[in-house]
Amino acid sequence: MNKNTIIGSVLMAVIVIVWMTVNASNEEARAKARAAQAAKKAAAEQVADTKAPSELVLPVNKPEEKEPPVLGAPAAAPKDSAAQAIADSAASVADSVAAADSAAAVKAPAIVPRTVTVETDKFIMTLSNEGGRVQSVIVKALKDSAGNFPELIQDTALGALDLKLGGADLSETFFAVDAPEWITVDADTSVEFTFTDANGNKVVRSYGFTKAGAAVRQVNRFVGFKPEAYELAWKGGMKETEVIPQGKSVGGASYFFSEVIYRNNEITERETFTDAMSFDEANYYWVGLRRKYVAMSVQFDKPVPAKVKAKHINVTVEGHSDPGTYSLTIADEVRADSMAYNLMVLPLQWDEVEALGQGYEKIIVTGSKWFPGSSVWFVWICKWLLKLLKFFYSIVPNYAVAILLITIIVRAFTTPFTVKQMKATRGLAALKPQMDEINVKYRSDPQKKQAAMMELYSKNGVNPFSSCTGCLPMLFQMPIFMGLFFVLGRAIELRGMPAFLWITDLSKSDVVWSGISIPFIMPAGLAILPWIMVVTTYFQTKVTMSGSAGMDPAQQKMMVWMMPAMMFVFSAVMPSGLVLYWIISNFWTIAQYKIMNRNIVAAKPSSKLDGKNVKDAKIVK
Repeated sequence: MNKNTIIGSVLMAVIVIVWMTVNASNEEARAKARAAQAAKKAAAEQVADTKAPSELVLPVNKPEEKEPPVLGAPAAAPKDSAAQAIADSAASVADSVAAADSAAAVKAPAIVPRTVTVETDKFIMTLSNEGGRVQSVIVKALKDSAGNFPELIQDTALGALDLKLGGADLSETFFAVDAPEWITVDADTSVEFTFTDANGNKVVRSYGFTKAGAAVRQVNRFVGFKPEAYELAWKGGMKETEVIPQGKSVGGASYFFSEVIYRNNEITERETFTDAMSFDEANYYWVGLRRKYVAMSVQFDKPVPAKVKAKHINVTVEGHSDPGTYSLTIADEVRADSMAYNLMVLPLQWDEVEALGQGYEKIIVTGSKWFPGSSVWFVWICKWLLKLLKFFYSIVPNYAVAILLITIIVRAFTTPFTVKQMKATRGLAALKPQMDEINVKYRSDPQKKQAAMMELYSKNGVNPFSSCTGCLPMLFQMPIFMGLFFVLGRAIELRGMPAFLWITDLSKSDVVWSGISIPFIMPAGLAILPWIMVVTTYFQTKVTMSGSAGMDPAQQKMMVWMMPAMMFVFSAVMPSGLVLYWIISNFWTIAQYKIMNRNIVAAKPSSKLDGKNVKDAKIVK
């Protein structure tokens, strides 16, 4: 490894650290906003039991209706004006009585607040008849160490999927529902919520469930009227399913994701912000929210030109730094007498979400706008790294062994580049004294100097451009390393997977003692793997420096200490699986350079000058 390779290593580490810093979510909570949110929640809970049924009158927007002609019927006899007046008066009285009876029928029964809970193989969802909204979603794929399933809605008092039709807000309106309090789904099941206004117009909100599907079919039917526009409001946000370590860390927030996600114009996007954001009008396939290992989305049957807005919600729980969540609204025109979509509950298991064919796998990993086409090739790399990990795991059920095997494969591919670069570097180092002589001798004649240099290279069989390939192994490894970084930090398949001894979860730092912590570096407690990383990086840097010709000794000494320090800060918050990969890679590099230093001996220069006492000749113009 020469100077170029060392610089490449430093650049790689700096790029990754900068990436973590730039993409770290906001960790500051506003006490005033939390207090206001808590007060609003308490007020809503206090009013819920005493709220009277709404007398909201839906807007009537009926198209002009004409009675179809009755074929073959006799023509109506003409009426005189007096008879016509009597008929009209009688019809008016009849209409008044019918309207009074209809209004009395609407106001008669008081609708009691209640919920309906539906359990499928994938999740447990609670629906509220207040607004006909989703109140709670408990996912079954993310069981914690105590055996409990996590809640996905951050604020269950606000919930998700409130409906607004034109100027009529139905979020605080009680719907009638005729369903048991608990339903276990064994076959396709639906739950209907119905609201009828004083004019007899109806809104029917139905939720359709399957036994093992990730989708809930939500249909809104409009009876007696046709609204021009609708707005769906997801006010309760989305809750983190994992335990977030206390305190702050350098780049630690990068391991806990809270994003607004959407797919429009064939592109899956993820957005993080700390205020409010209105998204560009586009044809949206789906829109939703995402946390580390799970996502929820509103998926349309076909792309719709919706207007999407989101607002950040601060979240702080018992001193833990949470990146917060978002409230979300989706607005669009109503183009028929009903409006339907799928509410998707998606634990981010790559194979399952990819099989849906909606680009959900790119919620887990997306490319960078800085690298053209990376949304394709980088996602492909991550996909096959995960497949390779799972393949090795199927043979030996231990992901630490799978990481070891992947490391061997990656380094086996890069070793030929490394060996070739080392030989080229050593060849140039052996010729350096003679090159210095040529520089001195032909200082004033660049053409003769160039010819002499080429003759020297030719006689010794050295390609001067071979050393330029020194960064190729690093450039090859960087996408692999970044892919493993994302896979090991985000793939739900590795959640809670042990390795050996003290490493109980390869997707987290290997904290062994929470009683001792290093502020900003190891806030959650003392970990062991980062210290092993420091030692192996020190020896790896030291052994590679021995092959770096032309580097100043002071620079070499600085690099020997700077690299371990940098990697310690970096690895302290990395998933233990990724730290394990880097440690194995360090051992490989140390062994490789030991063997190369033993078998490849630099030739003794035949020059009389050693390169140290070379003086510049006087330039003759």
